[in-house]
Amino acid sequence: MQNKFILFKLFFIMGFVVQAQIKKGNNTTDWPVLTTYNQNHIAKIAMPIGGIGTGTVSLGGRGDLRDWEIMNTAAKGYTPTSEKLRYVGPFFALFTQTANGKKDTRVLEGPLDYALYEGAFGSTTVNHGFPRFESSSFKAAYPFGQVLLSDKKVPLDVRIKAFNPLIPGNADASGIPIAVITYELTNTTDETVQASVCANMPNFIGEDGSVREPNGRGNALIPVGAKNNKNIFRKETNVQGVFMSSVGVEKNETAWGTMALTTPNEEKVTYRTSWSKEVWGNSRLDFWDDYSADGRLENREHNGEDRPMASMAVEVSVPANSSREVTFYLTWHFPNRETWTPADDGLSNTLTNYYTTKYSDAWDVIEKTKPQLPTLEGKTNAFVTAFVNSDLPNVVKEAALYNASTLRTQTCFRTADGNFYGWEGTSNTKGVCHGNCTHVWNYEQATPFLFGELARSMREIEFEYATDNLGMMSFRVGLPLERANLFNRPAADGQLGSIMRMYRDWQLSGDNQLLEKLWPNVKKNMEFCWIEGGWDPNMDGVMDGCQHNTMDVQYFGPNPQMGIWYLGALRAAEEMAKFSGDKAFAKTCKTIFEKGSKWVDENLFNGEYYIHIIEPPKSRDEIAAPLLKGLESKDLGNPAFQLGEGCLVDQLVGQYLAHICGLGYLTNEDNVKTTLKSIMKYNLRDDSSSGFNSMRSFVLGDEKSLVMASYPRERPLFPFPYFTEAMTGFEYTAAVGMMYEGQTENGLTTIKNIRDRYNGLKRNPFNEAECGNNYARAMASWGAVIALSGFQYSAVEKSIQFTDKQGNYFWSNGSQYGTVDIKEKGNTKSITFKVLSGTMTLKSIKLKGFGTKTFKSEIRLTEGKSTEYIITKQ
Repeated sequence: MQNKFILFKLFFIMGFVVQAQIKKGNNTTDWPVLTTYNQNHIAKIAMPIGGIGTGTVSLGGRGDLRDWEIMNTAAKGYTPTSEKLRYVGPFFALFTQTANGKKDTRVLEGPLDYALYEGAFGSTTVNHGFPRFESSSFKAAYPFGQVLLSDKKVPLDVRIKAFNPLIPGNADASGIPIAVITYELTNTTDETVQASVCANMPNFIGEDGSVREPNGRGNALIPVGAKNNKNIFRKETNVQGVFMSSVGVEKNETAWGTMALTTPNEEKVTYRTSWSKEVWGNSRLDFWDDYSADGRLENREHNGEDRPMASMAVEVSVPANSSREVTFYLTWHFPNRETWTPADDGLSNTLTNYYTTKYSDAWDVIEKTKPQLPTLEGKTNAFVTAFVNSDLPNVVKEAALYNASTLRTQTCFRTADGNFYGWEGTSNTKGVCHGNCTHVWNYEQATPFLFGELARSMREIEFEYATDNLGMMSFRVGLPLERANLFNRPAADGQLGSIMRMYRDWQLSGDNQLLEKLWPNVKKNMEFCWIEGGWDPNMDGVMDGCQHNTMDVQYFGPNPQMGIWYLGALRAAEEMAKFSGDKAFAKTCKTIFEKGSKWVDENLFNGEYYIHIIEPPKSRDEIAAPLLKGLESKDLGNPAFQLGEGCLVDQLVGQYLAHICGLGYLTNEDNVKTTLKSIMKYNLRDDSSSGFNSMRSFVLGDEKSLVMASYPRERPLFPFPYFTEAMTGFEYTAAVGMMYEGQTENGLTTIKNIRDRYNGLKRNPFNEAECGNNYARAMASWGAVIALSGFQYSAVEKSIQFTDKQGNYFWSNGSQYGTVDIKEKGNTKSITFKVLSGTMTLKSIKLKGFGTKTFKSEIRLTEGKSTEYIITKQ
């Protein structure tokens, strides 16, 4: 109990403002709430709604829909519109009429932020001319987003509830192209209120937001691409609504496809498949007058616009002091994705999205999904509730859960064969830095621990396709896979980290067949380190060659970042070699590891942290040909862009992953602990307003962060380019390392500093940027969940481990998930173990540092079953 009390006391002292709670209401399904954002902290919120590999539309903090990224490309800031002046885009409106006949009509959004007021021709914000609610707030526990609207002039309070299914271990159920949006109307009066909720959406097929042309008015750039789009109203088995298609957009275009805006069949609806022709605002006025009269719509003939507006109003009666819900489904189907490595080599430059192989069009999506939605929502709720109700710090849960949203953005996609791919991030209009970049994806932990099959597909791509005969892994993979090695450049940290990730994913899955299949190339990847002119040609355990890495430069000479990655890869390769029956190779790896570990401690640790000894090559001839590609430093006698004696924020990243993998310490434990304390001492900026930054600014003003590198002693004239920046993925890596070493307060402070910067006022809580939006490295935040729970799982050995600290913890291994509740009982401890999804087979359960429960024979734990075990101190 004492450990748990100390943990919660720590949160209170640090001033965390997020709150975990379950909100009760009249809705049939209560949604968990992790974070509440008041009206002053919603301007930047854009929560992505969509499946893995499908693209998303985002729920804005005030209740609007923004960032329409459903057509195979990024589209930050893009809101499609229907007519020439582009005043009107997607919106939902509410009509109310009280018993005494008083009517009110307004959009279902909170007030516009002041920053959106100004413009040369007035506000440029889409839908700026509509009346709206005076008060709004946002509640979230991803993937559940809720916007609360109220206005003293409106007889109904409104809760907007939006989500897309997210179920760990089930990538297909978490990969449906749908946004489920429900409007919960609550009557706070003593009389029945007649109401109508109207959904409005332009058919913008062909217009993905990335291609823009001048509009001739102030030289503003407007999106283009829609052509001869058509809307039809349909009513079929499960739903009714508007089906959107195009006869003018070419079927091979990436923005060609279909969309559907629907509602359940039993609802009473009126609709329009087009608005009237736009002349000086008449189209907007015609709609407003029509809808405001009685909450119903009269259809209009197609007006000739390429982007016709569709509208559908659902009528509902809300009794006194009661609530009613109106639900809409937005579905889409855009099959064609351009490869990230186009070439004129006779191969196709168009990829097919995996999700589109499951459905014929957007209508098929909702017809197949609608019957499953209660189950899908229930399973999503079960996952999020278990996670939110765990005793982990709220800021850790927020960082982990909200960054997992990146898996659903245009950063990630799946091809028709089911393989999973990711950019590093995205710009506002396209992907940035292609190819499952190994030295970036090394850091993230959300994919393997939530969707193991997707992580394993990345390992297959790396070792089966991106590895050449020499054992060199291209750190960016080309597509289609016939171009896998088109980039043809290795990254030292990326290649070594992939070996460790192969070990992690094998242990989590117990997929011995996958290891057997990939082991020959995993071994080649390890042996590549030892080629002449390579990273460790004399096999002494020290990385001292030309080392391209995630700082986008090459380090020359021994350094902690590459050196400890190397030690981790050697340990992982040793264990995989043992299992594969390759005893000689296992011994080789062990011998090199032991020599290297000893050398790093004796030569790179300066008493406070590990440093880089710069050793320029005597000539280019000393460097193996594959390592010369993309060489940044032109003066090899005095190479620029080195770390030198700096204190690097992620110098222990290899140790970070080793702890997650259960591979033990790679260097001296005391040195590791001291280094992390030094990172907090030297790299923490309590106030960024006085610190110089020569590159990109992700931290400003009085914001706090860990900078990439500090130089308490001597600094090279031109260090690696990013040394004055602060980037969240690297900060999470340090924070998780601190937690593993018992420096929990420092770790939590670091994570809190990050999330304070992404607080809805200054930045979007669901978009941590680095080299692009929704950056993959930020998913290192899931590592804090693993570290604080002490979770370690091996499907190979059928063992599971947790911390010995009392509390309720969430766990997931990429295939199953559940909870464990640990309590003290005298000199023993009880654990109540529950599998919430899937089935597990175990031989042992361990509480780290306390004791192990070993079973005489394997036990099988089935979904939904809760079992208590007593563990005795050993």
